Amino acid sequence: MKRLLGLCLSMILSVGILAACGSKSEESSGGEVKSDDSDKVVTLNLFNPKVEIADELQELLKEFEAEHPNIKFSLETIGGGADSDAALKAKFASGQAPDIFNNGGFKQLELWKEHLADLSDEPWVEHLLPIGAAPMTDEDGKLYGMPFNLEGYGFIYNKDLFEQAGVTEAPKTISELIDAAEKLEQNGITPFAAGYGEWWVVGQHLINVPFAQQDDPNAFIENLTNGTETFKGNSHFENFKQIIDAEIKFGNTNPLTTDYNTQVTLFATGQAAMLQQGNWTENMIYEINPDMNMAFLPIPLNDEEGADRLPVGVPNSWVINKNSEHIEEAKLFLNWMVSSEVGQRYITEEFAFIPAFDNIEPTGLGALGESILEYSLADKTIPWTWFMWLDGANQDFGAAIQEYAAEQIDYETMLERLQTAWDSRK
Repeated sequence: MKRLLGLCLSMILSVGILAACGSKSEESSGGEVKSDDSDKVVTLNLFNPKVEIADELQELLKEFEAEHPNIKFSLETIGGGADSDAALKAKFASGQAPDIFNNGGFKQLELWKEHLADLSDEPWVEHLLPIGAAPMTDEDGKLYGMPFNLEGYGFIYNKDLFEQAGVTEAPKTISELIDAAEKLEQNGITPFAAGYGEWWVVGQHLINVPFAQQDDPNAFIENLTNGTETFKGNSHFENFKQIIDAEIKFGNTNPLTTDYNTQVTLFATGQAAMLQQGNWTENMIYEINPDMNMAFLPIPLNDEEGADRLPVGVPNSWVINKNSEHIEEAKLFLNWMVSSEVGQRYITEEFAFIPAFDNIEPTGLGALGESILEYSLADKTIPWTWFMWLDGANQDFGAAIQEYAAEQIDYETMLERLQTAWDSRK
């Protein structure tokens, strides 16, 4: 009986000790960590610069969490009218760097490479299109980012309003564009929804066109830096005046106070026939007007054949903070997004993205995505060059164009301001 009593007491004490250990483990982790480390729940902080897909991206993360219950996400979206680059820099400066964020590549890759994990050996790399790899590949051939998608921009136009005004042929040159604008105005239709209140609309996207129309954009940018090229006297930048003047003359009232959301809404509600934006606006436009009949026009600078081209490129790439405590979980998510059936469906159908991978069929694209594909297949594209510019020049470009549009300076002075903006950052 004594032996039996002693055995029972030992068993009771053992169970109590085990229970106490288990209780202590759960309490110290806030209930997230079980006694087995493999069941630990981690949270990935994801920084998203594309407001257009914020809701859809949140739903995608929920789908991933359902399949991977040990991984949770904290999503923060900053973009549209907000300066997402400044917000990202502030996060790093304050010690709140996200696990997954974005990078534009080229010059931005050089600036941020010390913070980025090498993704060269990830499974998705074998399916990456060359245009998607170029921005995030360094001089040693290492790849540091996974492209969001391919995007293009130009003048989105309302086909029905054009037809209503008697414009039967889509304009391809600056003369044809101005002629179309005059016909629209004569029929009581505002030709352009001009969002000059956003520095990036004019100081990045619009001014990219004369950069990209150069015979050799890379060489032109290098020569600007070494002083053998200037904005003044360059034919493409001299012609650039015509497109700014046309947008302001035939645009909505108060273009300098028109922000991104207002600009897109003016077009989507039929209050303007053209919108200088990209296919990232597609979801927003369809939400406002599901029956919108639209496509892309170029942003022509002259009457030459080469004016009929769309700027197409990689807007951003997903990157991983190399100092993250959860690098493997972050890599798992990026690979799942482009390899799983769910992830691929979101990319093409929910985000309305043009995929940068050969294993994802570009199905479910809307009118704008289809229009970009048509230009791409016809080899009528020009590059996005702003990722090669000297850091910070784009915002000064935007300010100079805004001053000219407000008639505070003449065009010659605007070109001088562009030159000063560039030279001050050499």
